[in-house]
Amino acid sequence: MIQTLEITGTRDTPYVLLDAKNNLFQITGNSLPENSAQFFNPIFDWIEEYLKSPNNSTHLICNLEYFNSSSAKMIYQLFVEIEKIKEAGKEIRISWYYESEDKLIEEKGLEYKSILSIPFEMIAKK
Repeated sequence: MIQTLEITGTRDTPYVLLDAKNNLFQITGNSLPENSAQFFNPIFDWIEEYLKSPNNSTHLICNLEYFNSSSAKMIYQLFVEIEKIKEAGKEIRISWYYESEDKLIEEKGLEYKSILSIPFEMIAKK
């Protein structure tokens, strides 16, 4: 079984939990690291390993409050990678949480939803 990846969130980086054993996958908080590629590399490495034997069903919860443009590109690339779970014949879905008055996060979620081929649920928080 693949090891759990847990990255403690900071003011500038999100909390990340990728736990295949307990089927918990989440990214929460702000994402504006100085080097987005460097921050996301361990996540991509974990996903690459997970893709070798994914769970029957994977549910990624994204609850981001703010992210910069370089993080937006990394998040999109993350979604492209996890789409491969569907190609492997397994279920994958994403839940995108956003504050109901935060139009930027809502619009970015709608953009991702429109270009992905996996179930993408938009959930407004009150």
